[in-house]
Amino acid sequence: MLTTEIRGSTAWLVLDRPEKLNAMPRGFFSELTDAMAALAVDDRVRVVVFSGAGRCFSVGGDIEDFGTIGGVADRRDYMAVALGAYRAVDEFPKPTIAAVHGHAMGGGCELTMVCDIVVADATARFATPETSVGLVPGPGIVRGRAQVNLHWMKYLVLTGLPIDAEQARLAGLVNTVVAEGEHLAEAERLAGVMATRSPLAQSVGKAFLARGAWEQQGYAAEAIALLQGADDFAEGIAAFTQRRAPAF
Repeated sequence: MLTTEIRGSTAWLVLDRPEKLNAMPRGFFSELTDAMAALAVDDRVRVVVFSGAGRCFSVGGDIEDFGTIGGVADRRDYMAVALGAYRAVDEFPKPTIAAVHGHAMGGGCELTMVCDIVVADATARFATPETSVGLVPGPGIVRGRAQVNLHWMKYLVLTGLPIDAEQARLAGLVNTVVAEGEHLAEAERLAGVMATRSPLAQSVGKAFLARGAWEQQGYAAEAIALLQGADDFAEGIAAFTQRRAPAF
């Protein structure tokens, strides 16, 4: 579901599953890791921009797909791959931008948290609604704490409610809010600026700022794997597929 187009010195990575609002199936995370590895060694690329096809950035993980994951060992393996993909974006040696419109929910919201710069248009809405299906936002807990004001991060995790683009800017999740439909143009402008800066200095600066950020990765993977085996997760998935409120 990830398409790549290189224009000049910028790689445009598009979450391209618009018929599912760019929901992320399990295979997406390996695809993302592979894409970042390839772009890291592509000398044409100085900046990477993420965006979403269709009506939104991404509604996050494909819940129905995740509900089919088997036992604890399979869940651990899945979480290791998923968190590894977000880490690959976070530790990518070149600048990254998330250009967001519409919904950025769950894994989609967390993808913005591991990008260096987030541009949102006026339609953008951000949320980590995992608690509604008995989970927690793994990348959000691992990395979001460094990007987002702690009280806002707790609000996102504990309520699962969405915040708008301006609230996200005040929370520290978004750098710039632009008019509806202007997010790609602003991302292109910023990419052009960053492409003129020293790539070595950018890489060193990114590595320094991210130092120690993923120390809790193993804990997060284990915690989420265990949550996926709990009754609350089973109820959350059942409620989601039956389009009803969960009874925790």
